[in-house]
Amino acid sequence: MATPGTGGRVAVMLILAILVFGLAAGWVAHLLVDRHSEKNWGLLLAVGIAGSFVGGLLSSLISGDGLTLRASGLIGSIVGATLLLLIVRAVSKRPAH
Repeated sequence: MATPGTGGRVAVMLILAILVFGLAAGWVAHLLVDRHSEKNWGLLLAVGIAGSFVGGLLSSLISGDGLTLRASGLIGSIVGATLLLLIVRAVSKRPAH
């Protein structure tokens, strides 16, 4: 049984867990893609959080769950973050016309 007033604390902890998990997934993706380049922690956080959803979507499609967005776990998040980081690197290195 939950005590009154714990809903806000749970929400804050959930947000912090998502941020830490996203940053960890982005950092691991950075290690896999290009460990010798300079780290942009904001980019790694964004790629890690977005990659978690991309990985969840891909695993849902592969497993036949449909197009539901859900967290996929560490491996799916890292795969998604790695794919997004590769796309970001490819787009940012294109010459301007």
